[in-house]
Amino acid sequence: MISIIDYRAGNTASVSNALKRLGADYQITSDIQKLEASSGIIFPGVGHAQAAMQALKTTGLDVWLRETPLPVLGICLGMQLLFEHSVEGDTDCLGLFPGKLLRFDDRDAKVPHMGWNTFVEPFESEHPLLEGIGQGDYFYYVHSYYAPLCDQTIGACSYAGVTFTSVAAEGNKMGVQFHPEKSGTAGARLLLNFINLTR
Repeated sequence: MISIIDYRAGNTASVSNALKRLGADYQITSDIQKLEASSGIIFPGVGHAQAAMQALKTTGLDVWLRETPLPVLGICLGMQLLFEHSVEGDTDCLGLFPGKLLRFDDRDAKVPHMGWNTFVEPFESEHPLLEGIGQGDYFYYVHSYYAPLCDQTIGACSYAGVTFTSVAAEGNKMGVQFHPEKSGTAGARLLLNFINLTR
């Protein structure tokens, strides 16, 4: 059973619809006991980093996410919150990946970065989350803030003259900046890869 964390800052409907299309067993919950009984966790996110972190702290989910041994996939803001800090609201995040989230410079390009984009190097196609996915596959992005490259980057993307972390992974914690649930066949493959990692 995959659990989609419901902390009132995530787009749970589109993620649940994507899992339904894949025939996956899932639930939407913020109950830590139910999360503990899951095989894997999807941590979606939309909106403001500061508000999202406050929502996590209110329920104790911030501590739980740091400590759980279960596979975790952060999506969009969910991935960003896995990093140490965001300049959005000067927000301390979960600190599972090193680095500070920065904002794209709107003098260089339209912000947010919205639409389809491919990967650039580094791209670690051998990582099980990226199995069957090519560097030229397109994924759908909507974000104004980005994570710089780090040792945990397994897939990068380029926009507005910046190469940023698109996919990050270390141990059981994984994150994607794009929306796999809105990214067609390639996005479905990535979600299926994550489901397989939970088995």
